[in-house]
Amino acid sequence: MDREVLFAETLQQIKELAKEQGGYIEEAQVRDAFSGLALEEEQLRLVFDYLAKHKIGVGQPVNPDDYLTPEEKDFLQGYLEDVALLSQCTEQEKQMVTLAVMAGDMKVRSRLIEMYLNNVAQIARLYAGQGAYLEDLIGEGNAALTLGAGMLVGLKEPEEAQAMLVKMIMDAMETHIQEIDANDRKESRILDRVNLVMDKARELSHELQRKVTAQELAQETGMPLKSIQNAVRMSGFQIEYIADAETKELEWE
Repeated sequence: MDREVLFAETLQQIKELAKEQGGYIEEAQVRDAFSGLALEEEQLRLVFDYLAKHKIGVGQPVNPDDYLTPEEKDFLQGYLEDVALLSQCTEQEKQMVTLAVMAGDMKVRSRLIEMYLNNVAQIARLYAGQGAYLEDLIGEGNAALTLGAGMLVGLKEPEEAQAMLVKMIMDAMETHIQEIDANDRKESRILDRVNLVMDKARELSHELQRKVTAQELAQETGMPLKSIQNAVRMSGFQIEYIADAETKELEWE
């Protein structure tokens, strides 16, 4: 197996194990997992830094509140106060309502959702600090909870239903974070290409002592004409060194 693929798979396994252990992993477990790759100590430090960035504690769980901004702490406190009465229930009531929904009684489905509102907020705390707003994480979690509450019919045990709901909530938040990360990377690539075209246009414009055309820039740099036109468009037509910027119908690839 390719070394990079094996590294990525091992890292994912560590993250899954940490999740099962309550958000942390022992240093020995990390070292053992990567033993087959013979990583240097510096490389292992990078792994530990990566885990810390993703709120995975080494040796003990991290404190979720350390990753909240003052505004998020205020929002969370207010939200928890708002849902406190709705979420309040005994474990016996939660089991009875869960069993009723599992049996197909959708009249108590809304009560089941209410019982989990506090859980959603507490789970969102665990995912804060990874690029997503706490309020959005709670929104994604609540949407997953509402969807999951209608998918419990046929399950055998209340514990199975509860585990399913928690997993759906966590998966929704993780997906939201991944989408934000993907969008950030895309925006970064776009910005890099715009800056590259701007730099090349400046160089050629200074050489020719005039504004250049997108076609001239494409010929000079070997870049596709459409890439240059798209860069002009994404800059808001503000690359002053390029004369022909009438390409507003083009979309970024």
